[in-house]
Formats: sequence, structure tokens, C-alpha cells
Amino acid sequence: MSYLKDMPIAILGAGAVGKTMAADCALEGKEVRLWDQPRFAKVNFTNIEKTGITLSGAQFSFFGYQRKGTVKIALATDDMAKAVKGAGIIIVAAVAIAHEDIFRELIPLLEDGQVIHILPDNCGTFIFRKLMREMNCTKKVIVGAWYTAPYGIRIVRRGGVVTNECKVEDRITTIRGCALPETDNDAFMASAWYIPAFGAIMDAEGEVTVSKKGEEFHHGFVRGNTVLDINLSNVNPVIHVPGAVLGAAVMQNFDTVLGQEKKNYSLYGFALCPAIAEVQARFWEEEKALAKAMEVGLCTVNYEDFFSRTTMYGKEYMGPDFAVPFTERYENFYGDGPFDLENRYITEDVPVGCYLMSQLGKKYGVETPVIDAMILLASTMLKRDLAAGSKYTLDYLDIGHMNHEQLQKYLREGVFTAK
Repeated sequence: MSYLKDMPIAILGAGAVGKTMAADCALEGKEVRLWDQPRFAKVNFTNIEKTGITLSGAQFSFFGYQRKGTVKIALATDDMAKAVKGAGIIIVAAVAIAHEDIFRELIPLLEDGQVIHILPDNCGTFIFRKLMREMNCTKKVIVGAWYTAPYGIRIVRRGGVVTNECKVEDRITTIRGCALPETDNDAFMASAWYIPAFGAIMDAEGEVTVSKKGEEFHHGFVRGNTVLDINLSNVNPVIHVPGAVLGAAVMQNFDTVLGQEKKNYSLYGFALCPAIAEVQARFWEEEKALAKAMEVGLCTVNYEDFFSRTTMYGKEYMGPDFAVPFTERYENFYGDGPFDLENRYITEDVPVGCYLMSQLGKKYGVETPVIDAMILLASTMLKRDLAAGSKYTLDYLDIGHMNHEQLQKYLREGVFTAK
């Protein structure tokens, strides 16, 4: 994949992840084009040509990797054609609900040899390949995804104004990815080395940390076992949904009853507790059963990982023994929300993540009572059926009609069985 070395990187989506990755890559000297939808570009690109983008923050990482500074990127635009023309790597850093519109605009612009990185996947690889078939696109591109973003970030706001400063709280040292089909995985994983935003992961590649329990923790790039692995390994639903739903009282009473400033609320800092951790752990057991039935992989999460304010996320950036007990305060999280129930912790993680798992459970005969309960409770709280209102059906992903053998052939070899 060495041909990617001197080619521009296009990043689609200028929210926290996209803007941070753009600056991170540009600080390493890469030509970066950052695109956003016109209605968001007006805010996200304010003064960006003059101020550039600033990377700041603690940037916690087990091996101490940091990259800070202010940099101007080559292009910030709402014209996708300008952003992706001649780019080698295209990074999609957008919420799941935006994927289809972005992909429909992107696919006619594709060029042979381009590599698409979606993070997190949230079924994006399935939708991308489906639309390529529907739109008769035969360009030779690689499409893959990662189970998370390479860091935790907050976009700094001052006086109600969104700035171009990205406060990087932590940098993960391990990331799990896979291509669709899996036969493209060697090329997909190799292409990741040409994304400077993965710097902390590259720096940690090959490192193995042995936990106090004697378990090996492998840092660096980890190959997933199909893109279904990547979707199940995305721990956002298992952490966010029980935390937001069962911790709703803390969030809604935070200022009015508890006398705190709402802007300081954090699900991790204030809502998580041993009782919610038990629900999360049972939720994860249902995911493990799904992965086993489908014969795909899944990242390793231990029972005790849920009993920390940093959950399993802490291991990603500070190693396998990092944990903050529920008896301790962890002010690093304060202010990261969510501040109401109309938040992606529910509005994305329920109709996409939880609903996907529930459907797969029915398809494979795996019971998912906790996952189904989270869907029901979240729907009740928001006064709308988040499953019935979701377009993320197995048929929408173009896999609902396949039996197990056909799905395996599609995931692993790209052999698609039509209805």
C-alpha cells in the first residue's frame, strides 16, 4: 500500500473526531481535505482558514504518545468532489444516520485504489457495499471499518462559541478493524499505517502488556474476524444505553435537585454504579453468545471491566490494569454529558447498535432479554418506538435474506447472494 504515502487524505465529517483527525494528520505533514455537509460547515469551519485547528488536552496514553499544536489544513469545504479527488485514503467520521447520504454522494466520485475507513462502523460497511451494488459502481476500492475512534475528544466552546480547538483527553493504544470482504483485510490494515492520526497505535504496535492477573493485552492494530465482529466489538451500546437509561434520574435531577451545574454532568462520572455495571455485564454476555452463534470474533471484555468509571475504555489508553473504582471521583470526565435523552447515546446506540443485536439474536436463535429491555425502556422514555422507527433492519443492510453459509461467504469472500 506504499502508493498511499504521498497521496492526500480526505476526511468526511468535521465533528469532534473528523476535525481532530484532520489536525493530527496535518501536523505530521499530510495534505488533508476536510469536508462537511453545508448546514454543518457553516459552524464547524468558522474562521478555520485563519485560526487553523489546535490540538490540546492531556492526551493520556499508556506509552506517553502525544501530538499537540496548531496547524492549517489544505482544504475545508462542503464540496465533496474537491475533497476526495485524488485522495488515497477517505475517512468517514460521521454519525450513523448520516452514512447513507454521504455514501450516495461519495460513490459516484470514487477512484480505483482508494481506501475507505469508517469509524466507528455502525453498519456502514454493509451500507457502503450495498449502495455500490445498487449504483452499479465497479471501482476497485477497499472498504473497512474500526470499532472506535482513536481518541476521546471535546471541541472547546467559549462563551457559547464553537472554536477550532480540539481537546484530546486520551489516545488509545489499540484498535480493532476489518474490511468487507475480509479478503481485503491485509491491504486495509496496511493502509492504516498511512494515517498519522493512528500515531499512538502505531507507536504501540507489537507491545504486549501482561496484566496483574497474568492476561496478555496486545497493543497496536488488531484484526477483527469479519465486520460483524467490528460492530459487536463497538462497546458504545453496552456502556451508553444502560448508563443513559438507568442513570436518567441523575442526569435529569443534576441541576434542579442535586444543585450541580448541568454543564458538568457526566454519565461516567455520576451515573455509573455497581447496579448498572451488572446490567452492562449481562448485556455483554448476550453479545458473546451472538458472536459464538455467528462464528465471528469479539474483543475481550472481562466482567470486572464494567466495575470502573472508565469501563473497558480505560484499558484502551492506559493498559489492562487501569481502573477507577466507583468509590472515587474522576473529574477528567466531568462535562462530557449527555445532557438529555435526545442524545446519540440513545438515539444512535439503540436503533442502530442494540436493534442490530436484537435482530441477529432472533435470526440465530440467541436470546437477548437485556438488550431488548434496553430498547423497550429507551423507547418508553422517548415516547417513540426506536426499533420500529429504525431503518437499520437486516434487510436494509442487505443480509436479512441470507442463511448462515451465505452470510459467511459474503463477510469473508465478498460473494454476495441476491434475494
